[in-house]
Amino acid sequence: MYGHTIFDTISNVVDQIWQQYIRRNNYKQPFFSQYNDGRNVNNPGWLSQWGSEDLAKQGYSALQILRYYYGSDTYLATAEETMGLPSSYPGRTLTIGDCSSAVQSIQNQLNVIRGNYPLIPALSADGRYGDQTANAVRIFQGVFNLPQTGSVDYATWYKIALVYTAVAKLLE
Repeated sequence: MYGHTIFDTISNVVDQIWQQYIRRNNYKQPFFSQYNDGRNVNNPGWLSQWGSEDLAKQGYSALQILRYYYGSDTYLATAEETMGLPSSYPGRTLTIGDCSSAVQSIQNQLNVIRGNYPLIPALSADGRYGDQTANAVRIFQGVFNLPQTGSVDYATWYKIALVYTAVAKLLE
């Protein structure tokens, strides 16, 4: 919810599982899952916050918990890419020496973000990952409490995408 606290532990988990979704055999679309929070929603047989915690304490894996509630034909799938603006993570960490459209995308997004975060230096969006791009990424990472590596890993890619989307007002 906008303006509410974001917990780093939850944010890190979301970064790790962003491209995973629940599937069921013989269905083309991702499975729509709902759960009970135990206070506002309480439907018997639905995945529940406290019921899943109890199962996890008994040693159930995430997949076993999902199958407990949704059936044995439930499994976790991973999308090869997620579509939309901004573009999906290219599948590997971007570092000095890389030259690609993914680098150019990051450079363009950082230039837009710079309008609201002037500590981030302007970049030439040439698609070449050099010292200036690494420095801009390092500064971005520092501003947003990410490890300051100067490389664009999965977590940094999606944090840049999140901030870019907000700054560019793409969701309005």
